[in-house]
Formats: sequence, C-alpha cells, structure tokens
Amino acid sequence: MTDNSTEATPRFPLKFFTSRPNYHWYVVATVCIGAFMAALDGSIITVALPTIDREFNVNVSESAWVALAYLLTLTALLAMFGRIADIVGRRPLYTIGFSIFIIGSALCGASPTLSLLIGFRVLQGIGATMLQANSVAIVTAAVPQKVRGKAIGIQGSALAVGLSLGPAIGGLLIGFFGWRSIFYVNVPVGIIGTALAAMILPIDLHKDASAKSNFDFLGAFLLAVSLIAFLLGLNQGNDDGWGSPIIIGYFVATVLFAVLFYFQEKRHTSPLIDLGLFKIEQLTWGNITGSLSYGVMYGVLYIVPYFFEDVLHKPSSASGLLTTPLPIGMMLLAPVAGKIADKFGSKLPTVTGMGIATLGTIALIFVDDKTNLLFIIIALFFVGVGMGVFTPPNNSSVMGSTPPNRLGVSSGMLNMSRSLGQSVGIAYAFAIFQGVILIYHFTPKNAPVGPLIAGFKWTFIGVAIFGAVALFISLFRGNVEKVALPEEAHIIEL
Repeated sequence: MTDNSTEATPRFPLKFFTSRPNYHWYVVATVCIGAFMAALDGSIITVALPTIDREFNVNVSESAWVALAYLLTLTALLAMFGRIADIVGRRPLYTIGFSIFIIGSALCGASPTLSLLIGFRVLQGIGATMLQANSVAIVTAAVPQKVRGKAIGIQGSALAVGLSLGPAIGGLLIGFFGWRSIFYVNVPVGIIGTALAAMILPIDLHKDASAKSNFDFLGAFLLAVSLIAFLLGLNQGNDDGWGSPIIIGYFVATVLFAVLFYFQEKRHTSPLIDLGLFKIEQLTWGNITGSLSYGVMYGVLYIVPYFFEDVLHKPSSASGLLTTPLPIGMMLLAPVAGKIADKFGSKLPTVTGMGIATLGTIALIFVDDKTNLLFIIIALFFVGVGMGVFTPPNNSSVMGSTPPNRLGVSSGMLNMSRSLGQSVGIAYAFAIFQGVILIYHFTPKNAPVGPLIAGFKWTFIGVAIFGAVALFISLFRGNVEKVALPEEAHIIEL
C-alpha cells in the first residue's frame, strides 16, 4: 500500500527553485527585497515629516517620533529576533516578518492620528527587524563559500539603494499621491516578497532546538531597555542639553541595564547572546569596526545637507540629490569588494575600504563657501566607495567566523551594531557642530573662519577620527580566508 500523504502536502521551498544549480542566487534576490524595503522605509520618512507636521498640526519634535519609533524598535529587537531565528528557523521568521511589515505599513497609511501612526510605526519596525535580523544569516547559510562575499556585497548594495532612493521616491510619491502613499506602496511589494520568501528560502538545518523551552526573556528585556535608553539619550541630547537631568538619567539607565544584562547572560543556560562569541576575534572586531564605519557614513550623510543649504545656499530639494554620490559609491563597489574578499580574504578590502572612506572624510575638512561643488561630490563619492569596499568583506568575516547554530544572533548583532553606529554617528556629528558654534560666540570677531565653516570643519575632523580608529583596528586584525561554514549551502534537498 502506497502512502500518498507526502505527495498531498505542499513542499516548500519549491523544487522548481531548489533543483537549479544557481538556486542560491534566487535566495539572495529574495533577501534583497526585504533589505531594500527595510532600508527604504528608514530613509523615506525624512521627506514626509514636514507634511505630517501640517496634516496633524504638530511641531517637529512631536513628528520626529514617527522616525524615532522605527529606529528604536529596529535597534532594540535585532539581537532578540536573531536569537529566535536560531531556535525556530530563519525561514519562518523572515516570512512572518514580511507579513507584519505589510500590515504595519497599511495601518500607518490609514492612521487617523499621530499617536496611532507612531504606534503602527513600531509594528512596522517589528516586521523590519525580523527581516534585517535574518537577512545576512540567510545569505551566509545558503550561499557557497567561494561566492559568499559577493552575495553579501549584493545584499549590502540593496541596503544602499534603499537608503539612497528613499528621499527621491518619497518626494515623488508625496508630490503625486500624498504622504500616506509612502506606506501603502509597501503593501504590493511586500506581498510579492512574502510569496517569494515562502517559495524560495531554504529550510534551516542548524537550529538550536534545545533552547526553545528556555528562551532568555529577561535578557531580551534588559538589552532592549538599555539600547532604548541609550538611543533616547543620543537623540535628545542636543535638544535637552547633554548635562540635563533627563539625559544623564538615560545614560545611567543604559549602563545599569547593560550591567544587569551582562550578569543575566552569564547565569542563563541558554542566553540571548552567548558572551563566548566575543572570544571570536573576527566577530568582535568586525562588529566594532562595522559600527564605527556606519558612524562615519551617517555622520557625513546627515551633516552635509546642512552645508549645502546653509553655506552654499542650495535649495533643500537639491541638497538631497547632492548627497546621493555617497550611497551610489557604496552600491557600485559592494559586489566587487565581495568578490575580492572571496578570492583574497577580508583584510585587504577592509583596510583599503576604510582607508578610502577616511580619506574622503578628511577631504571634506577643507571645504568652505568657495570650494568647487565637484570637489565635494567627489569626496562624498569616495566615502561611499570606501564603505562599499569595506562593508561586505567585514560582514562576511563576522558571519564566516560564527558557528552555524548562532548565525541568526550574529546577524542580529551585526545589524544592531550598524544601527548603533548610525545613531552615534549622527548624534556625535551634531554635538560637535553645535558645540563649535557655541564656542565661537566667545571668540574674537576676527577669527580666521566664521562659526558655520568652523563647525563643519571640526565635525568632519571628529568623524574622520572614527574612520581612523576603524582603519587602525582593521590593519591589526586577522584575515579570514575560509569561513566556519562548509562549502555546501545549509539547505534540505527537496
């Protein structure tokens, strides 16, 4: 008697995809959709905030929570969802994340009040977190080692495209269809992404099933509170004053909950983040340099538009376009750098990339109101090229040195370090800028340069120091030529 029960059950992923010799590139393409959408939604909101101010009759500090809620959610939950993915599997969590992202997007577009919009941005952020926490891990597990760097580079390019196109796409959508359209457009794209994820993404072979009944909920809570307090302190420090009681309170809470988290992880039998992972040199230094590199990128990316508008007197629409050479440079070089890392290891491209990005930032120190615009564009392009050369090999070295059953949490940590670098870089740049301008109020009137120019110069010096530190670390860290994963992708042959 023949048992046909297996034949009657749908088999996912579909054999149509898994049987192909280039199946792993289908996986990469599917992951790139989620990476693009999550990055796009992080940057597209910036051009919508003035319109949202008018729609709900609120001030800038209130509407800023529409952007901040998404960022806080993303950063606070990345490690948690990375760990959950290691336990239950990356495929189901990624697919569920797409569904939550779609629902959150639709609800954001339909929000009748600012409070509901902020709440639904949290829901949307949860979906985006589930996508981002798993993206690099899925690519690492599914792609053969010989082309893994290239694949991670392509995934990084998708992030860069999302970041760079966000303001431009947002401006067009708002102009033609209103601000709600920037959320509604996610729905059809998300449905396609969810369907592709269900049909294509591989089944995980390396789950940490033993931790399923012993999840570290307290550790997840302590880490989330510490990160949220830290980001709130960074984001509000310039407005409330770095010495104000509330900002000091945020940073005290950051340290307190971080210490409690450390001891919780030491005692828990199945910790959220296995602290033993930090004994892996490439993982530890890769996360540190990755965070510093994004501090450079976002420190430049967020301060340069003010230079275009306040010093060169360009309209805001033009200043947004003039910053695009940076993400374009990253987008163009990321896949190439990944291929170089596949052939020569991670050290050469990480050192070269960080050196180029730092030199591009140093070049910006010398700009003023008489600087040729082309010089600034080239400098920005070099920062982007450096980031494109540095990021994929760095990410590949981190993921390649991670044990297979910890890929999810490692991917979450990598993305968390990126979000922290982004937040620190922005706050750091603006703190220097505002601090220098304040100091100039007490300097002689015949100072060599005005307060604005001085503010920008010292800001770029400060950001370049981030790059120099990352370059120094990259010079003296080891090289990863072969990763801890086997050559074959971790999938089930169907």
